[in-house]
Amino acid sequence: MTPSHILITGASSGIGAALAKVYAAPGRTLILWGRDEARLAAVAETCRARGAIVAAATFDITNFDRFVTELEKAGETAPIDLAVFNAGLGGSLTQDRASQAPHHVAMMAGVNFTAPCIGANVVAERMAARRQGHIVLIGSVAAAFPLPMAPVYSGSKAGLAMFAEALRLRLRRHGVAVTLVSPGFIDTPMSQGLNEPRPFLIGADRAAVLIMRGIARGARHIVPPWPFAVILALTRFLPRALIRFVLSRV
Repeated sequence: MTPSHILITGASSGIGAALAKVYAAPGRTLILWGRDEARLAAVAETCRARGAIVAAATFDITNFDRFVTELEKAGETAPIDLAVFNAGLGGSLTQDRASQAPHHVAMMAGVNFTAPCIGANVVAERMAARRQGHIVLIGSVAAAFPLPMAPVYSGSKAGLAMFAEALRLRLRRHGVAVTLVSPGFIDTPMSQGLNEPRPFLIGADRAAVLIMRGIARGARHIVPPWPFAVILALTRFLPRALIRFVLSRV
């Protein structure tokens, strides 16, 4: 089924903004949430120019009570067919620090793990009642690796990957699909702030097209760009001790 009522979090930039634009078309309603009001307004205007009906809102998704309220309101006018929980926070530690500040840990865990888990559970209930719908969780290839330069980021994305797998098993009998997206390096404001190399880098627009195609075919796991899918497959055959040894010397 082609989705007509689509929710995207983190839609003011990066993959979220690119997804909003590729889904924008006549007959579609987009609910776009983001942190940057000016950038979100620009994305919304582009989507309207492409024929979509757009409802945009700026708020902090780690205000979980507000987040739940907005999710419940969003599904009142028309059922959400596709919910893309894309909002995320990244960043790596500098060499001179042993660990991350507590408030950074709380914010990153809240945005990367807690909020999408809450959001997916809220929309899942209504989708299950209709026996249709699709939930998409944007994770990262970092979920597969114990990154010493970004332990909270890789940990939060690993938790999200496990949640996606468990939720998929839970909702399968209710007719609701769950897709995990694990991007490699995408040219977004988040990745532009990294100090490390970004191999196999692709643009956000290209990534959005690949993700949209994967969602349309009902893929359980989407890994753009494709070299990272190969890397993830190969790491399953490598001893974990070897992976830890290599990463500890990065």
